[in-house]
Amino acid sequence: MTKMDATSDGPLVLVVDDFEDNRAMYVEYLQFQGFRVAEAVNGLEAIERTRELLPVVVVMDLSLPVMDGWEATRRIKADARTKHIRVIALTGHAEPAHAKKALDAGCDDFVAKPCLPENLLTKIREHIQVRRPGAGGPRDPKKQKGRK
Repeated sequence: MTKMDATSDGPLVLVVDDFEDNRAMYVEYLQFQGFRVAEAVNGLEAIERTRELLPVVVVMDLSLPVMDGWEATRRIKADARTKHIRVIALTGHAEPAHAKKALDAGCDDFVAKPCLPENLLTKIREHIQVRRPGAGGPRDPKKQKGRK
């Protein structure tokens, strides 16, 4: 099942989770915050939707059917068309070894479940700031240089 909200003109986020209740909670909250949101239920679908829609951020569960989130992330980051897209792992695998494995696979960040929607929103906004060319803020050292 894949859906996309077209009612907003905000940044597009792809939420990948095989558990419908998790997806619904994050999708509804992100839409309320002004994001456009697409959904995918497995790793293969995540790759297809990422290539098709080019979201600014993919929120990737790691334990997925068909293809896990680790492999889906590796493939997204290996593709020249999608390697620039930020991937945030959102998973119940909360051990440090899992975080390292996610980052090694190409994830740009790691968030352990359970995660409140507002905490995920904070992470997404951080990554959108990083991605936007010329965006000011603490993650853009060129913009910080020379400021008084």
